[in-house]
Amino acid sequence: MSGPEASASRPDDEDDGAVLAPMPEVVDQVALARLYGEPLFALPNDLYIPPDALEVFLEAFEGPLDLLLYLIRKQNFNILDIPMAGLTRQYLTYVDEIRTRNLELAAEYLLMAAMLIEIKSRMLLPPKKTAEGEEAEDPRAELVRRLLEYEQAKLQAAAINALPTYGRDFWKAQVYIEQSLQPRFPDVSLADLQSAWADILKRAKLVQHHKISREELSVREHMSYVLRMLQGRRFVEFEALFDPSRGVPVLVVTFIAMLELAKETLVEITQAEAFAPIYVRLAYSPT
Repeated sequence: MSGPEASASRPDDEDDGAVLAPMPEVVDQVALARLYGEPLFALPNDLYIPPDALEVFLEAFEGPLDLLLYLIRKQNFNILDIPMAGLTRQYLTYVDEIRTRNLELAAEYLLMAAMLIEIKSRMLLPPKKTAEGEEAEDPRAELVRRLLEYEQAKLQAAAINALPTYGRDFWKAQVYIEQSLQPRFPDVSLADLQSAWADILKRAKLVQHHKISREELSVREHMSYVLRMLQGRRFVEFEALFDPSRGVPVLVVTFIAMLELAKETLVEITQAEAFAPIYVRLAYSPT
């Protein structure tokens, strides 16, 4: 149930013939408003302003307890010793005001007004007899307990509402970084080369030869072989430079030859991204 609003109407509501004070036609050469895109420098003579449009909202309350707490704090009453006569009088004045404007909104407030009148009536009656040594029950005790609990909950809600909230008090910082149009390939690490080399050796072991022969292998010859394989080609896949059918010794020499070429900056070993295929290309352009 939303809080009621104390309102004040314009003083001349009862006089329908009252004439509003004339507005200046031009205020510092600035239009008062725009109507269909055209500047309006004077208010129309037949302009009708409904009375509800001139309501002034003074206070908004979230329920009867909120109104009671407001009246108590405003008058600096001791919440443990509430003067019921003054509080009830102010409360009924407020209820009469909102009842004339919105009876449905005032229903819950009327219930609280009846409770205040009951408490005041019980305080006027002689206290009930109690057992010896016991104090008579204060008719205001239950109301005070509810008011204290409500005030504590209201203070906690205000403390939570004061905490910074995303979307209300702050926003995430977003920074746009313009990327270079030319792709930059990541460097090939030693672990990537070891993984690729281990995969080649694994496939080479699948090819078995029973012919025993001795072959003199030259690293320089295989360096020339690798350069010939790369000649005239932009990129060559790393695995395409090896022929597993020639056996492990040839693969080892070819791999050493390629490392020598990379050391002498004659070839470049590149990779588009992590775990992507490795490619080899010439590091110079032939004349």
